[in-house]
Amino acid sequence: MAKKTKQFRPKARLPKGLRDLRAEDVAARREMLATIMAVYESYGFDPLETSALEYADALGKFLPDADRPNEGVFSFQDDDDQWLSLRYDLTAPLARMVAENYEALPKPYRRYQTGQVWRNEKPGPGRFREFTQCDADTVGSPEMAADAELCAMVSDALEAVGIARGDYVVRVNNRKILDGVLETIGVAAGDDGATQRLTVLRAIDKLDRLGPDGVKLLLGAGRKDESGDYTKGAGLSDDQADTVLAFVGAGSDNRGKVVSTLRELVGGSEVGLAGVAELEEIGTLLDAIGYGADRIAFDPAVVRGLGYYTGPVFEAELTFEVLDDNDQPIRFGSIGGGGRYDDLVSRFKGTPIPATGVSIGVDRLLSALQAIGRGKGRVLMPPVVVLPLDKERKADYQRMVWQLRAAGIRAEMYLGGAGMKSQLKYADRRGAPIAVIQGSDEFEKGEITLKDLVLGSKLSEEIEDNTTWREDQPAQLSVPDGNLVQAVKDMLARPHMKV
Repeated sequence: MAKKTKQFRPKARLPKGLRDLRAEDVAARREMLATIMAVYESYGFDPLETSALEYADALGKFLPDADRPNEGVFSFQDDDDQWLSLRYDLTAPLARMVAENYEALPKPYRRYQTGQVWRNEKPGPGRFREFTQCDADTVGSPEMAADAELCAMVSDALEAVGIARGDYVVRVNNRKILDGVLETIGVAAGDDGATQRLTVLRAIDKLDRLGPDGVKLLLGAGRKDESGDYTKGAGLSDDQADTVLAFVGAGSDNRGKVVSTLRELVGGSEVGLAGVAELEEIGTLLDAIGYGADRIAFDPAVVRGLGYYTGPVFEAELTFEVLDDNDQPIRFGSIGGGGRYDDLVSRFKGTPIPATGVSIGVDRLLSALQAIGRGKGRVLMPPVVVLPLDKERKADYQRMVWQLRAAGIRAEMYLGGAGMKSQLKYADRRGAPIAVIQGSDEFEKGEITLKDLVLGSKLSEEIEDNTTWREDQPAQLSVPDGNLVQAVKDMLARPHMKV
């Protein structure tokens, strides 16, 4: 007897760092995004969609996770031996699109975009490899008014989705100021000091997690974490590290005071003084439109992790606390940010093209809103289900569904092959408010039976006598065939039907 070959069956499993979203989460996200996009559009930004795949050389290598494969990007080789990558943000594809269509676009070019991005990072709690961003960018403007406007717009968007004033802050800094500080302590400029500067940048970016002492170790020789893993530092002396930490700690609820402190720290550095002047101009513009430091503050600890920023950088942070499953207080922290990237489009064109943009982390913001009970979204009423009891009359049942949909009622016909009992069970599992029933007896009488499944479920919990239930049938009624739509509308209008 021949040995039976075992059939291969793939294991149903979701890849690490990814997730599936059910209807309620999709609805909540959609509603939140609609609110944010309405704010963006009110500022004059137009929508854009770019491809999820780009040539790897067009995306560039700007992510901080250089120790990950492909520098933190998911890539593969095409059949013509060119490398393609999934976009790791929405900004790099924008730069490619603008460069490719530069002559046809209005300058400045203002766009917003919402979409999925992918990063080949180590997944963990709340850290996914696929997530959604909602961006807005102005390309072609060197004016600090463009940066100030983005900060104000993010503030407006957060308040529009339900984050109260005082529960968030948009923190602003300028990369040029950090360059000026590093110049004054002797860190080499240009390519010679690029690696050391990037290490300093990454160290500062860990301030919230490691604190000043941990950051100082990373600015110096290096740091060993609790697991024993060692991270090589930037190699600064203690005096140099102290100067960098003084820069990082210069934040204040007084924007003018921050500017004065930073001007002293950069000394005679030309690039540093230029950064201070830009920050001061942003403050003047924000003062003019009434956005105080309680909403938009200056904070030199903000450096942002991406390598393409060249000037002002900003980060939107939630400041309130919620309790986790163990009743421990947690903060969501940063839910978005951005900055000026004057060299990104220029990589393609070879001429200076200034640009600035901001991005909101949709998933993190939605989680925060749900934690405070404000991100539930509009719940869809489940569909009315028409039961096709007579297989020879499928067209009649389809006509009923069409009539209901044409009247604006969400409806579907059961498409399985089972009988009435299973059809009703399906309607219950769908959460259907009404089952539309027309068997042969009803058809001959020209009638349709409507079953109020919501009321029926409630009454079944209250009535213990089956005889009473069969005789009374309070959740079921018969209506003339031609009165289907109005009868369904009337039944849906019952108070217990409200979602």
